[in-house]
Amino acid sequence: MTSIIKKKICLLGSFGVGKTSLVRRFVYDVFDDLYLSTIGVKVSQKSLPAVKRKDGSTAQVELIVWDIEGQDKFSDYMLSYYTGAAGAILVADLTWKESWQVLPELVAHFKEMNPEAVTVLAANKVDLILTDQEQKEALKQFAKKLDVKYFFTSAKTGAQVETVFTYLAQNM
Repeated sequence: MTSIIKKKICLLGSFGVGKTSLVRRFVYDVFDDLYLSTIGVKVSQKSLPAVKRKDGSTAQVELIVWDIEGQDKFSDYMLSYYTGAAGAILVADLTWKESWQVLPELVAHFKEMNPEAVTVLAANKVDLILTDQEQKEALKQFAKKLDVKYFFTSAKTGAQVETVFTYLAQNM
């Protein structure tokens, strides 16, 4: 019998980096160019039927995905959103380097609330910079400073979206 594990994860990042688009691609396999700003938090869920765990066993993992409104700086009310999370996806927009600046503070507060949580970086909108090696290298160095694994994602094409969520599920 396969065990079922429920895990809360949060998506963190600035306004407009593609958090909601990543969730919509992951949960519903759809993309829409229409920008919809999240107000507060939107909660979605998706089951991953056979996730291989660190100990070699497999389990069904039900991800409870908290798509948190964009943040340009940390505020105290965010702590209530972070409570009980097992992981977080930090979302950076590869076309807007300034969107990266808020991430160190957000991850620090998130880890303060959830020290055992797994964090990963989704470098989103890779479809818009496919040949920009300089920007990709800058992101790799940024991820190294944050000490997180990174994935080049595209909510539009679906590139590595499933991979980033599955990585999180396997490592929580």
